[in-house]
Amino acid sequence: MSLSGKRILLIIGGGIAAYKCLDLIRRLRERGAAVRCVMTHASQQFVTPLSVGALSADHVFTDLFDRQDEHDVGHIRLSREADLVVVAPATADLMAKLASGLANDLASTVLLATDKPVLMAPAMNPRMWAHPATRRNCETLKGDGVRLIGPNSGEMAESGETGEGRMAEPLEIASAIEAMCADAHRPLVGKKIIVTSGPTHEPIDPVRYIANRSSGRQGHAIAAALAAAGADVHLVSGPVSIPDPWGVTTIHVESARQMRDAVEGLLPADAGIFVAAVADWRPQSETGEKIKKSGAASPALKLVENPDILAAIAHHEMRPRLVIGFAAETQNVQENARAKLTRKGADIIVANDVSHDSGVGPSGVMGGSSNKVHIVSREGVEDWPEMSKDEVAQRLAEVVAEKLLDV
Repeated sequence: MSLSGKRILLIIGGGIAAYKCLDLIRRLRERGAAVRCVMTHASQQFVTPLSVGALSADHVFTDLFDRQDEHDVGHIRLSREADLVVVAPATADLMAKLASGLANDLASTVLLATDKPVLMAPAMNPRMWAHPATRRNCETLKGDGVRLIGPNSGEMAESGETGEGRMAEPLEIASAIEAMCADAHRPLVGKKIIVTSGPTHEPIDPVRYIANRSSGRQGHAIAAALAAAGADVHLVSGPVSIPDPWGVTTIHVESARQMRDAVEGLLPADAGIFVAAVADWRPQSETGEKIKKSGAASPALKLVENPDILAAIAHHEMRPRLVIGFAAETQNVQENARAKLTRKGADIIVANDVSHDSGVGPSGVMGGSSNKVHIVSREGVEDWPEMSKDEVAQRLAEVVAEKLLDV
């Protein structure tokens, strides 16, 4: 219930992405938020006030000149009673109105009258998003303190075009709202933290590579939790299919050597959390052409060891004050984690069982939505119960804050 007691005013703009707001309302309410909605006339062509009202369990506001809603200057009340105003989808029209100070309907009037933080999730055709007028409006809005999330790249629902313009997904927007609604107590403000996440891909030839099953979900969740706690987070991510966390600076890499170089380039830092499942080995050489099958014997694949990023940073001349590594094990989990703690020179090892019979996730923890970890340090072992990866991330962020503030 990360948004318990928070009041969110959701302004739904007129675009096909309006259908995603039904899921966004559900995500916000399951986090404990009260959601009140304003719908533009155009948004009602895509979703109905009946659906929005059923999911928000509140009255839906649609008309600036509604006699009942406006008898006590309803648009002013709406704009001031919320803790945060969210516009999703934020159409080019709505963004232009607020940037220009126009107020000719309920949504734009509420936006102009509010004294609360505003978060916009743009959604429009790629050409509209790239238009100089939209770019100017974005800069104006940012200068006025409006926060933007997205848009993402992908295929447009209405035109089949591909490009930047898709509205951020509901979970991304919910995470951004959580960060903006976080309590004033943000213990990691001023702390720079490096996080690695995902797998690495070690090329064999132009179409094949060595990798593992890491989804990046745990590392990305940790980066998001640290950012929500106020940290300046730099995420070095291997190839994953999940979006970058909101409020985090993300560097995308492919191989272990690229990841090492990116991490070293980010030093100095207050903490380094190494969640990525880095491939231990890579082919000694990458062929320039695809290896073809033939009737001869299978091609020999000679492997060499990849750089040990955790150990390198733990022994670096600019070593972060706190170094945390992850150990994905299939047997003797705690024993192997203790050995890794000493061998790598880390302060904490977060160990988890990724075997098929671990009972966590569909095929072990990799790719699943939950995790069961053991916090191994020189002081001993703390066993955490099975919980969601977001909950693991939140608890680990608390551990990081405790360690960094323990001066």
